[in-house]
Amino acid sequence: MRVDVLTLFPEMFEGVFGTSILGKAREKGIVSLEAVNFRAYATNKHNTVDDTPYGGGGGMVLKPDPIFAAVEDLLARKQADEQENSGAQGGRQPRIILMCPQGDTFTQQKAEELSREEHLIFVCGHYEGYDERIREHLVTDELSIGDYVLTGGELPAMTVIDSVVRLLPGVLGNESSAITDSFSTGLLEYPHYTRPPEFRGWKVPDILLSGHHANIEQWRRQESLRRTWERRPELLEQAELTAKEREWLRKLEQENT
Repeated sequence: MRVDVLTLFPEMFEGVFGTSILGKAREKGIVSLEAVNFRAYATNKHNTVDDTPYGGGGGMVLKPDPIFAAVEDLLARKQADEQENSGAQGGRQPRIILMCPQGDTFTQQKAEELSREEHLIFVCGHYEGYDERIREHLVTDELSIGDYVLTGGELPAMTVIDSVVRLLPGVLGNESSAITDSFSTGLLEYPHYTRPPEFRGWKVPDILLSGHHANIEQWRRQESLRRTWERRPELLEQAELTAKEREWLRKLEQENT
């Protein structure tokens, strides 16, 4: 996968892209990560990328021309790389993602969808807003990580990139980790325990020490259901549950009313 980020502060990404899971994924060649300063694509002598909004109002608005020029340059470079490496261009068009509080709320399902793409381009604003022509004629997606406002799109972009890249084959040491994460199955993840078996009088559930894998899996599934019911019951409305699981949840609810 290739991931490009258009930002006015590429230095913010240096540590994130070079450490932990993202750093290892880049070292392995699983993903290419690059932060590009789109100020380099400004066309005026002052290299300005924002201007006052037509019609008045507070704040500054990102101009369309630097963003369009930056994206077009990235696409041209990608095409040149493909021709150099294989002699022919191909592949799907990239997803161009605008990080914006007005966008669709980012979910695990969206992370799984984006992890199947070949090229992602993130656009990070840092002012009052974007020229509407960027939304209408350039981007393919608008994403938000929650109903609150941050100074810019950089931190949300980091969040989305981390969530997506960890799903790529070969990134995590244990491939099953991503499959059992919270929200991957539509439910919250079950509780985890490790050594020692007893700590300050608190014991690990006996079933986890039994070695009976079928019973352990059943316990984990029920605890996942219990935790989801307790903390995010609305997720159960869309979850794929067996008749036996729905009956178990019904009894759980009766016991707690």
